[in-house]
Amino acid sequence: MKKMLIFLLGILMIFPLISALNIEVEKKSSNEVLISGVDKPVTFDLEITNYGPAESLEFYNLIGFKMFPIGRVPISTGEKKEVQVKISPIGEFDYKGYYTFNYFIRGLDSTQVGERLTFKIVKLEDAFEIGANEFDPESNSVEIYIHNKENFDFGEINVKFSSSFFNIEEIFSIGPHEKKEFTINLNKEDFNKLIAGFYTIEAEITAQEQTAKVQGTIKFVEKNIVTTTKRDYGFVIITKSIEKTNEGNIITDTETTLKKNIISRLFTNFNPQPDYVERRGLTVDYTWEKSIKPGETFKIAVKTNWLFPLLIIFFIIAIVVLAKQYSKTDLVLKKKVSFVRAKGGEFALKVSILVNAKKHVERVSVTDRLPPLVKIHEKFGAEKPVRINEKTRRIEWNLERLEAGETRILSYVIYSKIGVVGKFALPSAIAIFEKDGEISESESNRAFFIAEQRDKEIEE
Repeated sequence: MKKMLIFLLGILMIFPLISALNIEVEKKSSNEVLISGVDKPVTFDLEITNYGPAESLEFYNLIGFKMFPIGRVPISTGEKKEVQVKISPIGEFDYKGYYTFNYFIRGLDSTQVGERLTFKIVKLEDAFEIGANEFDPESNSVEIYIHNKENFDFGEINVKFSSSFFNIEEIFSIGPHEKKEFTINLNKEDFNKLIAGFYTIEAEITAQEQTAKVQGTIKFVEKNIVTTTKRDYGFVIITKSIEKTNEGNIITDTETTLKKNIISRLFTNFNPQPDYVERRGLTVDYTWEKSIKPGETFKIAVKTNWLFPLLIIFFIIAIVVLAKQYSKTDLVLKKKVSFVRAKGGEFALKVSILVNAKKHVERVSVTDRLPPLVKIHEKFGAEKPVRINEKTRRIEWNLERLEAGETRILSYVIYSKIGVVGKFALPSAIAIFEKDGEISESESNRAFFIAEQRDKEIEE
């Protein structure tokens, strides 16, 4: 009997050592998320109740995940203990969506229980949503936002927002399911040529040393805004300027009409030419039709040149005066110059002076001046000069008499070994003559010559 009692007491003493692990595990947290590529573990809040003897629990898995806590977690008999378990994959883990993770909790006697945890694996670019409020061409600012869709604390992130309307960079912290909003001031010059519609807004997000790009949309609301500017300036030449600018964001059809009377229209020019012209009695209607794109300006310039008829009147008067003056001239001189090439290759010009007598004149003396840097050739035309003064650079001819209508040609050649580039000018020739016992004087035109011109060679 005594031996039996001792045996039963021994069994009772060793029974706790061989009893199985008796715990209950309850997950208190929810919607856990693991962001691919971000070096931050997914965290679970567990509540463990120990229904057995005091234990020291060890957490482990067999599928290649890092798991925390490392080492054993003590728990007393009947104790409820909150334990935070963290797991993260080792190396690349190319999976997206919900994932169930199997793990084990082992006691001191190596007995264990198997548990599982389910969490969501999300790529960085899928964790965020970006967008903006509507705005129109008259807006000075726009509201944009970025929304963290997941139960994940990213901490501080860097975001570069870009679109056709703005480019900004922001640094801020964003927690689980948090939405951040920003007000951006707009420069209308950046989008004054854009048409209404939906545009892409892009965010380059850098978080936890990982970078991803997220796209959203921004709506540019239709707005029809056409401004017209008119200006009139000038006195003799009167200019009317009409400018129509599309400050909206849709293509707009415009019509512009201008009236002119039947006299002013004769001296009016249009730029561009009108699309329609219609005469109504003593007036004429000019119409322009134009589709103007956003940011585009349609310009119409209408010039009425009253100077043109005035110039015609002055020109007629000048012709009459010159004709009368010419008819009174007894002797007319006309000077011409042409290029010739000497056999030696020197630059040479042939100068001709036409002496035309309108009436009978006597004792005509024609004097011409030589330009600098040239010499006179020894060959002359039919009329040879009576005097050549190289010091004063003058050449003279004497004509005894000229009858009315008679013409004489005085010619000579000048040359220079120094080339002349550009426009070559020769002075006027002067004639002194006697008409009815009175001494008179006449002067020729000035002759000009372009050095690039070519003519025949001189025969020596």
